[in-house]
Amino acid sequence: MARQRPALMRFATVLTCRTWLAEDLVSDVLGRAFERWDRISGMAEPHAYVRRMVVNEYLSWRRRLTRTSPRAEVEPAVIPDGADERAERDAMIRRLAALPRKQRAAVVLRYYAGLSDREIAAQLGCREPTVRSQIHRALNALRIDLATAGARDFQETS
Repeated sequence: MARQRPALMRFATVLTCRTWLAEDLVSDVLGRAFERWDRISGMAEPHAYVRRMVVNEYLSWRRRLTRTSPRAEVEPAVIPDGADERAERDAMIRRLAALPRKQRAAVVLRYYAGLSDREIAAQLGCREPTVRSQIHRALNALRIDLATAGARDFQETS
């Protein structure tokens, strides 16, 4: 699992849209996975199981309580580096952060982890039509956001 930690961190960061939360989530999950590694390592897909543990922990009500507790919001320092790719990725992460949690999880599992509807349904504990519906709604919301952002950019330049 030590080799998988960077991949899990990237996955959790995209899922949560917050680096500090992703670190907490992955640490908690890897701690629990370590305690049960004898059982987990015997599975056909131990890495998929641990990824599912990350998704479940993200969707868990216990984590929701910690995210809603008051804490100081510190805006990340913006260091202009001229990289358009980073700016686009940050904008997309902000757009993903605006989605409801299950929609965000479904989109991340589909387009970041590359899972099928069946695999996503198994990870989220729902049916395949629900997965398709969640992804459809999320993509529509992202399209609308991109369209309005494009219109704002056009108005600012004209």
